[in-house]
Amino acid sequence: MSSSAFGPWEVVIGLETHVQLSTASKMFSDAPNVFGREANVLASEVDLALPGTLPVANRGAVERAIRFGLAVGAVVAPVSVFARKNYFYPDLPKGYQISQFEIPVVQGGLVPYVFDGELRGVQLTRAHLEEDAGKSVHGIDWGGQDATGIDLNRAGTPLLEIVSEPVLRGPAEAAAYARALHALVVWLDICDGNLQEGSFRCDANVSVRRPGEPLGTRCEIKNLNSFRFLERAIEFEARRQIELIEDGGTVRQETRLFDPDRGVTRTMRTKEDSHDYRYFPDPDLPPLVIEAEWVQRVRAGLPELPSQMAERLAREHSLPAADAAYLTQSRAHAAYFEACVAAGAAPKPAANWIMGELAAALNRAELDMSRCPVPAVELARLVARQGDGTLSGKTAREVFAALWDGERDVDAIIDRRGLRQIQDMSAIADAVAAVLSANPKNVEEYRAGKTKALNALVGQVMKATGGRANPQQVGDALRAAIDGA
Repeated sequence: MSSSAFGPWEVVIGLETHVQLSTASKMFSDAPNVFGREANVLASEVDLALPGTLPVANRGAVERAIRFGLAVGAVVAPVSVFARKNYFYPDLPKGYQISQFEIPVVQGGLVPYVFDGELRGVQLTRAHLEEDAGKSVHGIDWGGQDATGIDLNRAGTPLLEIVSEPVLRGPAEAAAYARALHALVVWLDICDGNLQEGSFRCDANVSVRRPGEPLGTRCEIKNLNSFRFLERAIEFEARRQIELIEDGGTVRQETRLFDPDRGVTRTMRTKEDSHDYRYFPDPDLPPLVIEAEWVQRVRAGLPELPSQMAERLAREHSLPAADAAYLTQSRAHAAYFEACVAAGAAPKPAANWIMGELAAALNRAELDMSRCPVPAVELARLVARQGDGTLSGKTAREVFAALWDGERDVDAIIDRRGLRQIQDMSAIADAVAAVLSANPKNVEEYRAGKTKALNALVGQVMKATGGRANPQQVGDALRAAIDGA
């Protein structure tokens, strides 16, 4: 949804995205970095900052931060500093979080994304390394009482917090950027991207203003781990702020939570500013030094990036930018498309099938592209048979359904089900004559200039032929028969 949906108000959005890094161990300890274990079995002495312990930065986490920085064209700081961010919550047992403040490891950068069929980019402020906190678990039955427990397994998990500039102007646009960022970190293999497990979650800073006015007071919506929830939360929060101002109230800077069941945001706490956290350099950690040789080594190992591949696919196959961006949303999508083309499919029709029928089927089955049950070579044969006139759109969809259900060999499916498109023009002429005779009203409407009437007649002929006629040939035959009558 664009800002125009909010009348004279402009919505201003910046996202802070927490990306859990895919290292084997935690940010400052050798405790395993895994999900789903029994509560409180993975928090080491270092993660809890027990007396006599010292943190050591995880080299793998630093390398993943470098990889991200290079991928977005940012400056990778040769020297950055870890700081202590002091605040007191039950899931942060040591009373501070090790993070980066004044000098982050990644500075600037640009994340490309597609919105409304247009290629855009979000400028980043920074990306910094830090450790995750534990997790409060609500709704525990404690002797018949509703209680909250603390699971510290997540404490110390390495995070890369990616902060955007406040340049997004609507809920749908913010979700489009978040999807592109998610695709990028998974593509780079620095994060598994599991939204349900909290590997990728966003905080949305939302404010409203009238165009041309200074920025309004922002509210932060915490821990959104669904693109749909992100969009809904921003939508509600923007409208809440607009209604508050129009009723003569004032927006208060605060942190809010989104309730997906009710579709509303609610107050969590008054929003802190940086001075409230009393940042200071962590005395137990030396400055993080990243030598140029290390950066070059990481650069040499980078894969072709999604934006680079999208540009190549658009150039090599004459695809629209939006199509190329869709096809490079994941490695699995890109590999599937390229396998289709390698098997002989025309690029644009193959892209249409992947973005259309195949995407819809995957969504219905809640499957990832990596688990697609239709082999790329079979889809390529299907595209070819539709392209050479063997199949109409309707019968092609029937063949696709058979492939989805496990049948193989497109030509065998066509022959077994009698789906070959009718090439006998006399058979089409007979069907056209019968339809014209049975639908005189449509004929008169077409002669009166109502072009939609012809579409209705085409549909009747296609129905009469079981969808096996060529719609273009049917249309031509109908026009010839009516004009010649």
